[in-house]
Amino acid sequence: MANRNSSRRRRKKDLKKKTAPPVGMIIVGVGIILLGIAALFIFPSDKNTKTSPSPEDEYSSIPLPVEYDAPELALTNLANEDESLADYRGSVVMVNLWATWCPPCKAELPILQEYYKDHKGEGFVIIGIDSQESLKQVEGYIKTTTVKYPIWIDPKGAAGMAFNSFSLPASFVIDRDGVVRLAWTGAISKNMLEKHVTPLIQK
Repeated sequence: MANRNSSRRRRKKDLKKKTAPPVGMIIVGVGIILLGIAALFIFPSDKNTKTSPSPEDEYSSIPLPVEYDAPELALTNLANEDESLADYRGSVVMVNLWATWCPPCKAELPILQEYYKDHKGEGFVIIGIDSQESLKQVEGYIKTTTVKYPIWIDPKGAAGMAFNSFSLPASFVIDRDGVVRLAWTGAISKNMLEKHVTPLIQK
């Protein structure tokens, strides 16, 4: 009789071992559930969303509001003439750091040109500063584009150091008093320009 009871207890223990899920699987399962709950907050359903960003804004960076004096920066333009940021005091100036080898830089050139064309009569100018390339390289490339705003040559990367920016494209908007108000890293859309730069122009 004792042997029978002992045998039954062993069978029950064996059955529990076979049917009980491993602790590791329980932990993984709980983790998946928690991730799912977190996803509901991080990526909410868009069924009740009233508006969504346009395709061009989806890849447009948002500017950082800043406030510091524009650096004293002097370089040469495509005509090999000396120019300085101080020469543009009284205008709203957008400094765009770019290069011909940078795909997102080249992609935003038509957008910048269109915005410049729309607002150049309002005391606004864009200065495109090519980083670490020769005059010949930049001049040859610009001829293939529609860009009409000033282009400066920066073979030693002085603008990047002056604005403490080491990635391309990067843009900085300076108000009429010579104060940097906006800083962008990454590509810019026309909508973002209208939203953030136009109010500075209209002041």
